[in-house]
Amino acid sequence: MIRGEIYRTRERVKERGGKPGFYVVVSRSFIAQNDDVATVVCAPAYSDILGLSTEVTVGEAEGLPHASAVRFDFVCLMFKERLTDFVGRLGDAKLAELDRALSIALALPEPNLHPQASPRRPPTR
Repeated sequence: MIRGEIYRTRERVKERGGKPGFYVVVSRSFIAQNDDVATVVCAPAYSDILGLSTEVTVGEAEGLPHASAVRFDFVCLMFKERLTDFVGRLGDAKLAELDRALSIALALPEPNLHPQASPRRPPTR
């Protein structure tokens, strides 16, 4: 199991209307691959695409049966054992979208990639 992989649950999930669901692994691969850690952070995929900035669209190219939206506003902790059926994985471009959508969902500031380009100003009094 690694970050960006998509799994389906076999068991019915109460939060999904009693149906199985698709989930993208969001945890870093170090955690996802570690057998001593029983859970991973995931984001659920829904067949309704709302066009939110916190969604990433996925579909047949990623192994899903139809176009869907992974919603990062609803990240959750899942037991690895519940993620039973490997479906596919996000490519590099979709992983970049995952990072962007997750950053928006968690209200994280954009990283300053060039700190020397914008020097810190002393605080004004």
